[in-house]
Amino acid sequence: MINKNTNKNKGFSLIELLVVITIIGVLISVSFVGFSQARKSARDAKRKADLEQIRSALEIYRNDLKTYPPGFADCDPRSISNGSDVYMAEVPKDPLCTSQYYRYNKLIGANSYCLCAYLETLSVTQGTCVCGGNCGTTVACNYKLSNP
Repeated sequence: MINKNTNKNKGFSLIELLVVITIIGVLISVSFVGFSQARKSARDAKRKADLEQIRSALEIYRNDLKTYPPGFADCDPRSISNGSDVYMAEVPKDPLCTSQYYRYNKLIGANSYCLCAYLETLSVTQGTCVCGGNCGTTVACNYKLSNP
């Protein structure tokens, strides 16, 4: 004789399936938030490295010409050069938005400059960005480098 209750015990109940789906959903949400934060940190590291590259080109320019180049008037610097010598063939752009540029300004009355950028993970402004304005973004700069 075959027991009729054997067929009813096969498979998962609706509640078991809902619990498993909920757990999977929570795990995906947590990993997405962590992954998003890691991507922001990576973009910020790229921004800092870009500013260091620009700083190096500016220092080589100053070493050759005894002054820093004028500020970027149009927020879209193609290169850093003095007409005959090229110190940086292509000035890097923000990794998140290629229409967003880093801000450079030669400070008036001093043989000095500042470079500014907006970092996604920096909640407090680091130094005062006296560069003024912003390039390609509605968010003001919150990270600054100046000449050593």
